[in-house]
Amino acid sequence: MQQSYGRSRCAVASDGPAAWRQQSMKTRKPTFIALLAIVLIAPMLLGACGKTVGETIDDATITTRVKTSFINDPAIGGLRIDVDTFKGVVTLSGRVKSKEEEQKAIELARQIRGVTDVRST
Repeated sequence: MQQSYGRSRCAVASDGPAAWRQQSMKTRKPTFIALLAIVLIAPMLLGACGKTVGETIDDATITTRVKTSFINDPAIGGLRIDVDTFKGVVTLSGRVKSKEEEQKAIELARQIRGVTDVRST
């Protein structure tokens, strides 16, 4: 007969519900610790990116509104200009037909609520 040291990995049926509960608690603890670590580390990772969750959502909203204004403007057309937003600063890149079209795109982007600056590359 093989001798066992320490606790068994799984509950034996003859041990009944108490052993099952004890085993269940053992498996819950590592899961809880992992989830707790994620919850504690996530804000630090977001901080490392330089943006809060709210800022990320705001930037996505600004980008969507700028692109929508471009699509709705017949002079711009919207699809040739890429829009990136970081902390309210909108960066426009892509191809335009003329300097006037570029200025119109910058003007439309500046009119969007939440935009703090517009850069064109």
